[in-house]
Amino acid sequence: MTRPWPQALWALALLMLSACSGGDLTQYQDKTPKLELARFFSGPLEATGMVLDRSGDVTRRFTVTMTGTWQGDTGVLDETFYWDDGEVSKRVWTLTDLGQGNYQGRADDVLEVAEGQAVGPMLRWRYRLQLPEEQGGWVLSFDDTMVLVTEDELLNVAVMSKWGLEVGRVVLSIRRLPPP
Repeated sequence: MTRPWPQALWALALLMLSACSGGDLTQYQDKTPKLELARFFSGPLEATGMVLDRSGDVTRRFTVTMTGTWQGDTGVLDETFYWDDGEVSKRVWTLTDLGQGNYQGRADDVLEVAEGQAVGPMLRWRYRLQLPEEQGGWVLSFDDTMVLVTEDELLNVAVMSKWGLEVGRVVLSIRRLPPP
């Protein structure tokens, strides 16, 4: 089990992730560990996170259990979200490794095709997500920046926007678990 990071380290990691959002990832080409989705998102994983509104206030907290399986260049990432208000939701991603660090993904609530590029320990992942009607039914654009901190832990900051304006962020830490 990994130890929780001190609050100052989380703040520094968030600042670094926010700074690289929207930027060119080639500067991370030679950094390690290298993020390979088929390796990291294989087997059981767990995540903890929060949703922040555009003012930075925490609006929701959640945990996620995930299981990733791969056959060749195609992976399935089955996610179950447990929200602090008691809601439970699911998302199942079908991921495709296009080679040279390029990825695509599909899920039922994701419009069109999600696209991503991995360089060194970093991944930029962009998609448009349809929120459920009980959450307004909005279509939000997500621009995720993920960084592999260790071989078994990945940090993710997703900037959510509507009409090109930031409306909030999702911050989460994903950990690989030992096989059952």
